[in-house]
Amino acid sequence: MVSIKDVANQAGVAISTVSKVLNHYPNVSEQTKQKVNKAIEELGFVPNMAASMLSSKQAGRIALLINPNMQTQAVDEINMQYIAGALSKAKELRMDIITVFFSMIRDMSVTEITNYFRSQNIAGLIICGMDKKSAMLHKLIDAQAFKIVVIDAPIFNQYTSSIWIDNEQAQYDIALKTATENKCKSILYIAGKRDSYVAGERQKAIERLAREKQMKLVVKFGEFSELAARKITFQYAKKLDMVACASDLMAIGAMKALMEMDIFRPVCGFDGITLMGYVGQQMNTVKQNFSYISAQAVIELGKLLSGDAGRNIVLPYELVRMEYEDIIR
Repeated sequence: MVSIKDVANQAGVAISTVSKVLNHYPNVSEQTKQKVNKAIEELGFVPNMAASMLSSKQAGRIALLINPNMQTQAVDEINMQYIAGALSKAKELRMDIITVFFSMIRDMSVTEITNYFRSQNIAGLIICGMDKKSAMLHKLIDAQAFKIVVIDAPIFNQYTSSIWIDNEQAQYDIALKTATENKCKSILYIAGKRDSYVAGERQKAIERLAREKQMKLVVKFGEFSELAARKITFQYAKKLDMVACASDLMAIGAMKALMEMDIFRPVCGFDGITLMGYVGQQMNTVKQNFSYISAQAVIELGKLLSGDAGRNIVLPYELVRMEYEDIIR
């Protein structure tokens, strides 16, 4: 393993100088910084950021990366819950936390992102909303320059933990419950995004259910958009027994379309957001506690910063039937 001494030898400077560069001391020349950073890149050195933060009296500083849903004008309830849960738990644990939106770092290279977070003494990251096409974030995780907890993506290594629910089983359970209650023989499934980790897991569940129960299945991609789900429902729902959606937002769009068409089809969603209660019709859904999930992510990140190895954490979920009375109590 490459040490700080190796970096110092490569750059031709003292070990204390490398430490000053890593901790962003102001009295280091730009030329020296460039030499040290070049040596770090050439050797693939991964600094112990937790230790460096302790030495600079900035222990526990972390960043929460959020990817807002731009497909709807509705309040992004899920991300708001993620933020609330993370902030509350970080305050409880006396950890300093900042919130960063994906758009703020989208055009940066991995080196630029790393330097950006190091300049703010960030030692750990919590990433919400990462998908298969998030190339820079994948490279950032592979670089192992930070301790990281990823929410809703099955990525974990020595420095990174993954935290989510069993999306495949949850989707299977809620769709089976809805089909059984209504004696359905065919399903219109409105899937999420093709590059989403959770959408892929949920789609596998519906395909498994249709195969095991010998049900006719039509799959269309709604991109987690209420409007797209509405259009798909208008086009395909009449000839199928039920509508299953990979998100509550799409389930709302589907239910509104069915009401406009004046036909009944049971609809199930996924997530358990408050808006489900205002639709006017009861719907089955998978309820996740997003505040709890992000709070657990903060706890897990604290463990990583203390030296624990990364792992895959699967949290519980609940099958519920959302109605107006549930959200006004």
